[in-house]
Amino acid sequence: MKILVLNSGSSSVKYQLLDMVKQHVLASGLVERIGEKSGSIRHKRFPGTDQEQSFTEEAPIQNHATGLARVMHLITAPDTGVITHVSQIQGIGHRIVHGGEAFSAPTLVNDAVIKGIKAQIPLAPLHNPGGLAGIETALRLLPGVPNVAVFDTAFHQSMPPEAYRYAIPKSLYTELKIRRYGFHGTSHFYVAKQCARTLGKPLAQTSCVTVHLGNGCSMAAVKNGKCIDTSMGLTPLAGLVMGTRSGDVDPALHAFLADSKGLSIREIDAILNKQSGLKGMCGHNDMRDIHARIAAGDTDAELALKVFCRRVTLYLGQYLAILDGTDAICFTAGIGENDAEVRRRSCATLSAVGVKLDQERNASALRGQVAEINTPDSPVKIFILPTNEELEIANQTVEVLANGDKVKHLAEPLA
Repeated sequence: MKILVLNSGSSSVKYQLLDMVKQHVLASGLVERIGEKSGSIRHKRFPGTDQEQSFTEEAPIQNHATGLARVMHLITAPDTGVITHVSQIQGIGHRIVHGGEAFSAPTLVNDAVIKGIKAQIPLAPLHNPGGLAGIETALRLLPGVPNVAVFDTAFHQSMPPEAYRYAIPKSLYTELKIRRYGFHGTSHFYVAKQCARTLGKPLAQTSCVTVHLGNGCSMAAVKNGKCIDTSMGLTPLAGLVMGTRSGDVDPALHAFLADSKGLSIREIDAILNKQSGLKGMCGHNDMRDIHARIAAGDTDAELALKVFCRRVTLYLGQYLAILDGTDAICFTAGIGENDAEVRRRSCATLSAVGVKLDQERNASALRGQVAEINTPDSPVKIFILPTNEELEIANQTVEVLANGDKVKHLAEPLA
């Protein structure tokens, strides 16, 4: 079975074509600068193998339909393709950032689902329109091929009200649905399943803290296979320090900046989302650059790293407490999987609550490999578990198609 996974933004589309029998990627690529004067497509066939070939196209891409038409050509053409005809694609899985309270599971796309995704646009005005464009284009270009919407927020819909409600007037929740939603849910769900598999336990009997650290960072507390808390909130700005996002700040900061600097709400929002985090503190949002600056004696970079790791430690402490015992802490994504120093600093003061990092195991862990990095006597396991959001979207797409509607293992929305 071959599944096409699409991650459509406002001006870009990431794609992968996966062979679900062998669970590997046949083709992948990125369509960029859609709607601009110059666009590009970077395409690979058989990525990550000794047969890998890369191709680049530079040309205007008028809209998502133009871009996806080129993708269909690239994956079927004799010199760039991996299949002979688009009819060999048996399903299309779409990453949709925000499902609100309407969607708690991956869902077969129909008119009602499209309407439901549109209704969430006020909660994700920069992301959901792109996802919808991908869906509507796929429906036109590949008629008859089933499409499945997979929501970043779905895994977190199992949170209890005391976790997702803010202490604000109830009317704001009732009228505007202002609450904690959380994001990166596809990654957290995939990693939680990997944790259960690594432990040799059913997911329904597995509790863990999943720590997704990349340019965007989030954490989830998972009890018996279900998310009970997560660090991102109404938007992806909340929680951990990130590449360019501040994470948690005093909410009164907005009023203070408006009064003292004369900034508008939109200007403040842009500062907190695009000019803060690691970049705001030291001028770099790539952790590799930060380590290089620290080695050169840059005190701003050292402080940025300390703030970043301290926030991870604080959230780990919160989630270990709320779980009342856990099997494992699972580091994932670009920084979580590859940065031994971040993992070391983040776990350094947690031995009193059963988290004991093995320094040698941590430092020698191989890139892209599952690794156990706790000491033998640590009550809580510490794992490095590479994430694979595209494979998880493809897996959920297959499961939806097999069931004909919704995957049942994700909880229904809570009132």
